Amino acid sequence: MDFLLWFMVGFILIGLLVFLLMKKRMETKLAHVKAHPDSEEASRDTKHMVWWVWSVTAWGVVSLALVVWWFNSTSG
Repeated sequence: MDFLLWFMVGFILIGLLVFLLMKKRMETKLAHVKAHPDSEEASRDTKHMVWWVWSVTAWGVVSLALVVWWFNSTSG
């Protein structure tokens, strides 16, 4: 099998596992921000949630790029 295939599958599965495990913590932070919107911790938690959304988006883009790259390398 192709190294790029295994790298792609590993990247997607490990990333999915990490983000699913972090999802519960982000839900807790969101509940805290909704309950106490004016606190200092809410500002910090909001920054963490924004970084989490950006990292999930970046992970998705890289995953799609790896899939496209793999299809291009195997079909051509």
